[in-house]
Amino acid sequence: MRRKLKVLLVFDCPYAVPRGYEFKEEFKDFNWDAERYTRNALKELGHEVTMLGIHDDINILLEEIKENRPDLIFNLIEVFNNQSRLEKNMAALIEMLDIPYTGALPATLFICNNKALSKERLTFHKIKVPHFYTYYKGHKVWLPKKLNLPLIVKPLTEEASRGISQASIVDSEEALIERVRFIHENMNMDAIAEEYIDGREFYVSVIGSKRIQVLPVREVKFGQLPEDEPRIATYKAKWDYDYRERWGIKYVFVGRLPEGWEKKIVETCKRAYRALNMRSYARFDIRVTPQAQVYIIEANANPNLDKDDEVGQSAEKAGISYTELIKKIVSLAFQRRE
Repeated sequence: MRRKLKVLLVFDCPYAVPRGYEFKEEFKDFNWDAERYTRNALKELGHEVTMLGIHDDINILLEEIKENRPDLIFNLIEVFNNQSRLEKNMAALIEMLDIPYTGALPATLFICNNKALSKERLTFHKIKVPHFYTYYKGHKVWLPKKLNLPLIVKPLTEEASRGISQASIVDSEEALIERVRFIHENMNMDAIAEEYIDGREFYVSVIGSKRIQVLPVREVKFGQLPEDEPRIATYKAKWDYDYRERWGIKYVFVGRLPEGWEKKIVETCKRAYRALNMRSYARFDIRVTPQAQVYIIEANANPNLDKDDEVGQSAEKAGISYTELIKKIVSLAFQRRE
């Protein structure tokens, strides 16, 4: 796609800002890298870019569309009013505007944002996921016979490992009840408990629609974590750089894998991508056991597009520059309407 487009770059903002706000101070902070890199890439491609930060008011989006209707909406919204469960609602609103937009469809976001729904759909397609049980607020908490300890307890509809710590691993019914109640009461969310899969943890980025490309696989190395602590990607392990440095936790590209592993990983992620109707870009968090069983742990629609995050780094490893990655995502938005 070579023609110059009017692109509306929308993203979530932790506070209300007016239309036309330029985010000059915010873009100096690395926490805004995804938005800044995306804007710069779109401009490098020759597009006219308008930025719109949304906090808790949808009217700002409707006003912008009415007065300055774009050719494309580049959707980076992950939360609305600090609630990640409303990501799908914002995508649905954007879809109702009848303007091409990037990223996952609302239905895909709805399924992926709910860890139980995504696991149920993948199970239907005979893709391995950990055995799990959902605990809704106000209902009895107990240990079903079908679940084998240890378990990992997570918020049902949260993202980015929020609510996950070493305390999320439980090895008794008493610990399970305590952790589920913590999520119910302290996070005001439903919870899910799933069997802990002992194995190596990989991150697999996928892009495409009719033709799917699996990008080079990355892995988390848990370094010097104490032997008695489970190897899980907690919130600290993902976002606390001092914690990662202290324990030698690193995110790297995989080296040589055991024979047959790469093929299984690629095939499993392609099947999961199609099963969840992901038609833009995604990232799967997977575990592979010593017996080469591949489990989908998390299916992430519209994952972080920071140049230095998993998708951006995997694309670069595959010979796709960041600007070319953004170009592909834009093209996929238009292909979806054909």
